[in-house]
Amino acid sequence: MSKLTLDRILQSQGFGTRKWCRELIEDGEVTIAGEVVTDYRASFDTAGLSFTIYDETWDYREHVYIALHKPANYECSRKPSHHPGVLTLLPEQFTWRDVQPVGRLDHDTTGLLLMSDDGAFIHAQSSPRRHVPKLYVATTHAPVSDALVDSLLAGVQLHDEPAPLAAQSCRRLDEYRLEIVLEQGKYHQVKRMLAAAGNHCVALQRTSIGKLTLDMVALEVGEWCFLDDDEMLLLAPE
Repeated sequence: MSKLTLDRILQSQGFGTRKWCRELIEDGEVTIAGEVVTDYRASFDTAGLSFTIYDETWDYREHVYIALHKPANYECSRKPSHHPGVLTLLPEQFTWRDVQPVGRLDHDTTGLLLMSDDGAFIHAQSSPRRHVPKLYVATTHAPVSDALVDSLLAGVQLHDEPAPLAAQSCRRLDEYRLEIVLEQGKYHQVKRMLAAAGNHCVALQRTSIGKLTLDMVALEVGEWCFLDDDEMLLLAPE
């Protein structure tokens, strides 16, 4: 952390251009420690800094790490083409901060999605070399058979893949639902694996990444939260 002028602090936190941040400050919209600050050149130590803008309090964060309970019919893209982008579910300043989805979920897939403005974190979480397991619950068109589960565990051949892809684990939940854990994160992987195994995916939800589960963050559909240090540790590979 470091000491920065207030206009630079607000700009780094995604509240707009330096010019706009200076106007916010000079208009008396920024409060720190209960005092309105109108001098944009005033310097503050960013460690543990909290500030209030338009009666909403924010903590200074060098980077943001976010969990979102993604609804259906949202695209994991900064430039969506057919559906709203997931960034529309977050406050506007996260767009200014260049927050991006960590990996992608299909527009019709729901569940746990990570988002961040930390490029190193995004790259590390997206890298297949880290072998971070991701758990999905798939609803199928035909009943889930023992043979289907066995095929997914043994590995199925997908088009354009050099070798069969296998689930790390897979189990039947009920007649039309199964739980499957993957590490690879290939394009449409769960859906393609189910099709290759002779069934069809009609709904898909990601319920965990690493040891971080959707239940732990306790988000309703469309809600988001910052991840704390303990939750971040759950994302590390074993």
